[in-house]
Amino acid sequence: MPGNNETVDWRRLCEFAGVDLTGSFVLTWHLEANTLFVDSDLLLLPEHPSYEKPRPAEKVCIRPAIMEFPFCTGVSVDGSKGSDIKGFVSRLGHGAITGMQRCGDGRYQLQGEFGIVVIDAERPVLRLKGL
Repeated sequence: MPGNNETVDWRRLCEFAGVDLTGSFVLTWHLEANTLFVDSDLLLLPEHPSYEKPRPAEKVCIRPAIMEFPFCTGVSVDGSKGSDIKGFVSRLGHGAITGMQRCGDGRYQLQGEFGIVVIDAERPVLRLKGL
């Protein structure tokens, strides 16, 4: 089991089994009732239980999803942090995801075209939409 200060790549987190975050895209961010919601299009791998063979015009299996970070107590992007978390989160950008790590207990770092977003929260929950 990882120590409290160990950095763990998203590929080793059970919440993201069968998902390729580096082929995924963040659409929007919002905070509601102390939960950070990251609306995204996720690239599912064949080992994911909801994977479907891509249609002829598609090359990969992309499904709409929400990444939830419950009990979110802080969010920063590229080192900047707003005093109003909800307002700050609503201004975060969208774009392709390039990586994610858990940096110790309760801290996640999501990187992409939107910058480096550090999230202080409980373990994420990944929910596919429409299931």
